[in-house]
Amino acid sequence: MSQHPIQGLASLLGRIMLATIFFMSAVGNKIPNFDNIAGYMASEGVPLPKIMLAGAIVFLIAGSLSLIAGFKARLGAGLLFVFLVLATYYFHDFWTIEDAQAKQGQMIHFMKNLALMGSMLFVMANGAGKMSLDNALASRSQPDPAAA
Repeated sequence: MSQHPIQGLASLLGRIMLATIFFMSAVGNKIPNFDNIAGYMASEGVPLPKIMLAGAIVFLIAGSLSLIAGFKARLGAGLLFVFLVLATYYFHDFWTIEDAQAKQGQMIHFMKNLALMGSMLFVMANGAGKMSLDNALASRSQPDPAAA
């Protein structure tokens, strides 16, 4: 079954939009505020916060660039999925909060991350789509049916 031409473009734009939050989180916040973020992570009970933050930055940048390019997109989505699971557990634990307004705010962040986790699972299950390096490389390795 062939895809509609808009599907490739929609997949590319969707991957870019999905990856932007992760890329900007790393380069716009975590890298320039490394020590402050590591301190906050320590206060939330994250073990080895500087090492975990460095790892998070690598996962965020590698995962987002992988999604944007559509190169090893399943792996990139997996990196972002792992980041999301850990970030959600440590920083959006609404179930531990007494204050109703703060609890609601963290529940919203929890649900946002849950939706992003679902997006990562979708990419892991279905790949990057037509306009991706993964697709281009797979097409090159397939024999041309017209040549047969």
